[in-house]
Amino acid sequence: MYDERFLKRLEDRLRGALPGWGLAADGEVSLLTISENATFRAKDPTRGDMIFRVHRPDYHTRDEIASELAWIAALQAEGDIAAPAPIPRLDGSLIADVDDDGHTRHVVAFEFVPGKEPAPEDDLVPWFRELGAIHARLHDHAEAWERPPGFVRKLWNFETTLGSRPLWGDWRAGLGLDDAGRALLERTCAVLEARLARYGESRDRFGLVHADLRLANLLVDGDRLSLIDFDDCGFSWFLYDFAAAISFIEHEPQVPELLAAWLDGYRTRRAITAEDVAMMPVFVMLRRILLTAWIASHAETPTAAAMGIPYTHGTLDLAETFLIGHG
Repeated sequence: MYDERFLKRLEDRLRGALPGWGLAADGEVSLLTISENATFRAKDPTRGDMIFRVHRPDYHTRDEIASELAWIAALQAEGDIAAPAPIPRLDGSLIADVDDDGHTRHVVAFEFVPGKEPAPEDDLVPWFRELGAIHARLHDHAEAWERPPGFVRKLWNFETTLGSRPLWGDWRAGLGLDDAGRALLERTCAVLEARLARYGESRDRFGLVHADLRLANLLVDGDRLSLIDFDDCGFSWFLYDFAAAISFIEHEPQVPELLAAWLDGYRTRRAITAEDVAMMPVFVMLRRILLTAWIASHAETPTAAAMGIPYTHGTLDLAETFLIGHG
């Protein structure tokens, strides 16, 4: 799917929308990443660089995208979180609708923020300590913020991740998953479901979260840590945000140290109980199986192609270890 012809088509659709932001359609445009959506950087000598997100069709509705941008704007107004601000079009609107062979793609723009993604081999402990404090500030804001009328974002609970209404596909279709592997993950999911039901979804535990502050969605510039890509923000357990932060590195030996640092940072702003800490492995395992499903349902994307069957096998290893301690 993501061959050169397809990417060129996406770029052409974006170029058609650029004049709405006051940019020339024939200006310099480059693809940055492609996963759920395609992200481009447009350079303009007068207005400066902008980041454009071209949305995948039939995933987020227009209202869901508008709600994401409303939360970012509210965070910007409070000034407590470093995140790129949405850029309105010349007519004041934030979302452009473009036709792509009969499908509507939504396009949004953000200010360019300098920085680079932290690498897994970097010393991530200081950044995870700061990330814990940032997550706590996000959760405080989510609890206190009066959401505007019509605010709607996806729900990330057991049913919509690993249950009967999975947003990212059925984990049973995981790449390279055989009958024994499915049986192991069935047992694991049963434990996860029971533990999550006991933990509950009370207001102090469950609310609006970023849900995807993994390394690829962090920008480090000197001592500044910025957050990008609120595209998966929605309603889930607050502590799920840590599990999302270690996406694709859940098996690495430094994860316990990263968790300790994250908890230290989080506690500078919000309380964490012993029950909360005991649930952290549950959220990590939930996210790992969810990503195993995502890789299978998005096998055409570069990220999924890079992970492939070995990631599924790693999930099985983590599930066996999880069941020993929590089954």
